[in-house]
Amino acid sequence: MTELEEEIQRRRTFAIISHPDAGKTTLTEKLLLFGGAIHVAGAVKSNKIKKTATSDWMEIEKQRGISVATSVMAFEYNGCKVNILDTPGHQDFAEDTFRTLTAVDSVIIVVDAAKGVEAQTRKLMEVCRMRHTPVIVFINKMDREGKDPFELLDEVEAELNISVRPLSWPINIGQRFKGVYNIFEQKLDLYTPNKQVVTESVNFSDISSPELENYIGDDAEKLRSDIELIEGVYSEFSTETYLKGQLAPVFFGSALNNFGVKELLDCFCKIAPSPQPIHAIEREVKPEEEQFSGFIFKIHANMDPNHRSCIAFVKVCSGKFVRNENYKHVRHGKQMRFSSPTAFMAQKKSIVDEAYPGDIVGLPDTGNFKIGDTLTGGEELHFKGLPSFSPEMFKYIDNADPMKTKQLNKGIDQLMDEGVAQLFTNQFNGRKIIGTVGQLQFEVIQYRLLNEYNAQCRWEPISLYKACWIESDDAAELDNFKKRKHQFMAKDKEGRDVFLADSSYVLMMAQNDFKKIRFHFTSEF
Repeated sequence: MTELEEEIQRRRTFAIISHPDAGKTTLTEKLLLFGGAIHVAGAVKSNKIKKTATSDWMEIEKQRGISVATSVMAFEYNGCKVNILDTPGHQDFAEDTFRTLTAVDSVIIVVDAAKGVEAQTRKLMEVCRMRHTPVIVFINKMDREGKDPFELLDEVEAELNISVRPLSWPINIGQRFKGVYNIFEQKLDLYTPNKQVVTESVNFSDISSPELENYIGDDAEKLRSDIELIEGVYSEFSTETYLKGQLAPVFFGSALNNFGVKELLDCFCKIAPSPQPIHAIEREVKPEEEQFSGFIFKIHANMDPNHRSCIAFVKVCSGKFVRNENYKHVRHGKQMRFSSPTAFMAQKKSIVDEAYPGDIVGLPDTGNFKIGDTLTGGEELHFKGLPSFSPEMFKYIDNADPMKTKQLNKGIDQLMDEGVAQLFTNQFNGRKIIGTVGQLQFEVIQYRLLNEYNAQCRWEPISLYKACWIESDDAAELDNFKKRKHQFMAKDKEGRDVFLADSSYVLMMAQNDFKKIRFHFTSEF
């Protein structure tokens, strides 16, 4: 095995996804705790300790207690190099999460034991299914009163449309929660409510032995009948069906109390896939190829408020990325060198000299990159599947302080490059329109413009139904359409034609009247 192949084998790159409040960020923290990457978990809820979660570092996230940007973290564990991408759960930022899912090889879904599977989780599971991404389910908050575990499994199967197989099983729930039986490793893990320590575990391969009563008392009988039922109802666990994305192993625990997390991590390192081949438009790219290639799946402005810089996140797809080497920026067709590529531990970043497939590298960006750009050792490659969706909410953005026009324009430019929202310029009156997927994004934009660029903006409502990109092979028809609809024509940031329909009826009529024009609802066509 070459050095490259060895490094690829030990990489595990995955995203954690869930509904807001299911405990995703808490789980990320506990995984980092086991990886030795942080030494004390941020007691997020406690006011005595003014520490917030390691992965939420933007000011607005700390104030609201939600994650609005995907953060990237890496650590070593048991000989594996683990890369976690913690995604925003809030549905207004779903687009960021969809893009992140193109950069990972597997996914952990967190489900709240009391609430079960929620709408947002279903949507994200659709994306995983499209890409055949393997999924592990972690059912969180077992130390609170919640639904019956069998009921939860049925719900996961029905709602996420995937077969499940429990690899650990809870002993009671809520106040009476005593721990879990680890079916995967045949161990008994006993629970003591404490946020900072990991609880004891006992090797226990034969649960029919009367010794079980010494540990869990009256709950022993129920555990035996539950396990018997599981063996009878659910098919044997096979790594192969898991890797195809057809079977989801399920773990139970409580992330806040650090319980059941180690079992999840141990099993994950054993069964999760190492970096997989990725499809480019030209051909399939295998990770063990000699030539370096990678794509930008996210751009973030102002990682460091003292230096107004953007960082472009690159997922390494093949070969080895080396600092200070020349790489080809395919869209610009020019060579670029990176003297300070970084790797992340939340926002603490360190310069890296080399990176392997599966790793995420941050490149300082002065406006050279767009989401979806490809970097290669010289070959013309285009990775596909990083769409921008048609926005559903629109507002005019106006400058509230004429002295700060330059700052405002720069701020809008950089934030739009991040893909937070989309900018359209109305061709009729020259005004700028911001389109987003959710209401919260307007607040985030306004907040970040003020705090990061010292610029003030005002929003003005505008009633629009949808933005669609239009193209046609018939130049005369396109011209005629633009003349007829000149009040509703705009250009996006790339200068492409966008039709802003103000109602579904208007859009339908336009599609009927102009048969030779193609209307697109994502920017990738």
